[in-house]
Amino acid sequence: MAQQTPKEKAEELVLKFRELPQEGTMMFYLVFEISKQCALIAVDEIRNILSMPNIPKYYPIVTDEYWEQVKTEINKL
Repeated sequence: MAQQTPKEKAEELVLKFRELPQEGTMMFYLVFEISKQCALIAVDEIRNILSMPNIPKYYPIVTDEYWEQVKTEINKL
């Protein structure tokens, strides 16, 4: 399985945190913004874990740079 791009991972994370009402309603936009905030919190938690000493850096997906790019893509959604 190929590594997801930061944009693909950002979209996946946001989708995992939402169950949206009908698009175009005020509730849709509120829930979408909340799901973005949840995804950003999840990425920050991952980055905190990665900054701990003795965490193996075996896979490219676990780099801090990758997760910073995911955060940027979440904010663009």
